[in-house]
Amino acid sequence: MEQEKIQIPSSMISTVFGSFDENVKKIQNEYSVTIINRGDDILISGENDNVKKSIQVINSLINVVKSGQPIEEQNINYIITEVNEKHSEEIDKLNGDIICMTAGGKALRPKTLGQKRYIDSIKNNTVVFGIGPAGTGKTYLAMAMAITAFKNGDVNRIILTRPAIEAGENLGFLPGDLQQKVDPYLRPLYDALYEIMGADTYLRNMEKGLIEVAPLAYMRGRTLDNSFIVLDEAQNTTPEQMKMFLTRLGYGSKAVITGDITQIDLPRGKSSGLIEATSILGSVEGISINKLTNKDVVRHPLVQRIINAYEIYESKKNKGKR
Repeated sequence: MEQEKIQIPSSMISTVFGSFDENVKKIQNEYSVTIINRGDDILISGENDNVKKSIQVINSLINVVKSGQPIEEQNINYIITEVNEKHSEEIDKLNGDIICMTAGGKALRPKTLGQKRYIDSIKNNTVVFGIGPAGTGKTYLAMAMAITAFKNGDVNRIILTRPAIEAGENLGFLPGDLQQKVDPYLRPLYDALYEIMGADTYLRNMEKGLIEVAPLAYMRGRTLDNSFIVLDEAQNTTPEQMKMFLTRLGYGSKAVITGDITQIDLPRGKSSGLIEATSILGSVEGISINKLTNKDVVRHPLVQRIINAYEIYESKKNKGKR
């Protein structure tokens, strides 16, 4: 058994410990240690290696508080995972990397190392693929980067697009003109725009033609110069649609293609343009392919557990087919 002492400013103790000490209890359960608060001093007792890991987790939580972020269950779970995998030094780099501020004044920053690598890829490449399960922030972060580039004057337009594959043959039965029919499939993009940019700013720029949210079919025949283009739900593009989209890219433009290859809604027998593109373009200069995992899920922790359960189920099902 070993005992170590660290200091936390008294103003931070309640935040780091959490309501009813829930954060500390999670650390104690993970590492089988005892954590006691005596004034500004925190005493940690247990096996040598577990005490060191507990200190690393607590120090990372202190850095989260110093950066002005709230401590959430996702933060603690992620920090514990990365400390266990000996990535504790890299975690603290996340706290200073602000992408932009939302309309409500909230700082947007990558919450995982996978998200940080994704953001860095967008900064340094012309075409970026972000592939991963639901909740990894692949679309939201791409849109935050698009809005930042637009505000900084790096691009003149933002173009957000999705295939309306879910609509299938039923579009004709929906009321309204074509735009009104496809709007429900674009709603997640509108929601993110409102949150990050603000509804009034978005509407002003949309009326000027500086922001466009449109189904993928509208991209055919166009050349998109000085634009930041985000193609969402790209797993539902056909190979022909994906090639059409990628060849729209003009001078001064950047494209981010996002998708989840475990949720393909294409008709049976149709191959995904996203899967094909990543196998063809992996070695092309200026193109980066980023794969986010369930470790990068930043929604409710239950989402991560759901994804894990499905991965286990799919793995067993595939083994049974062999």
